[in-house]
Amino acid sequence: MKLVSGNSNRALAEQIADYLDSDLTRCTVRRFADQEIFVEIQENVRGADVFVIQSTSFPANDNLMELLILVDALRRSSARRITAVLPYFGYARQDRRAAGRTPISAKLVANLITHAGVDRVLTLDLHAGQIQGFFDIPTDNLYAAPVLTRDIKERYKLDNTVIVSPDVGGVVRARAIAKRIDSPLAIVDKRRERPGESEVMNIIGSVEGRDCILVDDIVDSGGTLCNAAEALLDKGATSVTAYITHGVLSGGAVARISSSKLKELVITNSIEPTTAINDAHNIRAISVAPLIGEAINRTFNEQSVSSLFD
Repeated sequence: MKLVSGNSNRALAEQIADYLDSDLTRCTVRRFADQEIFVEIQENVRGADVFVIQSTSFPANDNLMELLILVDALRRSSARRITAVLPYFGYARQDRRAAGRTPISAKLVANLITHAGVDRVLTLDLHAGQIQGFFDIPTDNLYAAPVLTRDIKERYKLDNTVIVSPDVGGVVRARAIAKRIDSPLAIVDKRRERPGESEVMNIIGSVEGRDCILVDDIVDSGGTLCNAAEALLDKGATSVTAYITHGVLSGGAVARISSSKLKELVITNSIEPTTAINDAHNIRAISVAPLIGEAINRTFNEQSVSSLFD
């Protein structure tokens, strides 16, 4: 087994390597003066089973191109099998045509990864599960639910919690967490008036006197979460915390969440937290390295990955 890391989230890659009691393969990833990316694999990988760890998060295009060039270098170095480990899969929200004459960018990215020479994909909490079907190679979509659930159980009295989906589209994801902790489920019914803004309309379910835990896959601007927290507290919730897999947190999201009524936002390290995120008083990151590391181990040993979530 060989583990190769790009530059997008090296800290997570090192944690995964530690879990597997392994070292990251030495490689150089640098830029020329004109910002072209150059890669050199500095160890023999001929005949090796290689796992390339790279989130295609901001800057998405740079990190995606870095992944493709890493894969090409490994393929030309005669690696036997290449698995792209994508803790965060960028462009996942462009999984369908939103209007006429628009692309399906998630499918295009899947094609690029496949044609670069990847044999298998491991990713985490895809925005839409059907994106797995965009790939013409085996694709495993891991779920952060076990990691999130463990943290919830350690910090909350479960007999007084309610899991909340911040919108109708996230109900399946929220229900999966609710079932794991035997908690009731509530839904925030909202109407988005314009891109980047959201208006909370109604709460479906009882939240009065309870600790509410919002569950979703991505937090970007933070507007949805902040509005949902305010609406839940207005309905009598005791506190509102959010557990989100991918902390994109673009623009002024960190400041928005820091000044909001959210007790805490818990994200994973699928995207490397910025200094602003680490310094925020109510944002905390938990590691998915053991989950991804175990999935890599099982893939390498030709064992079941799906049984991780039984």
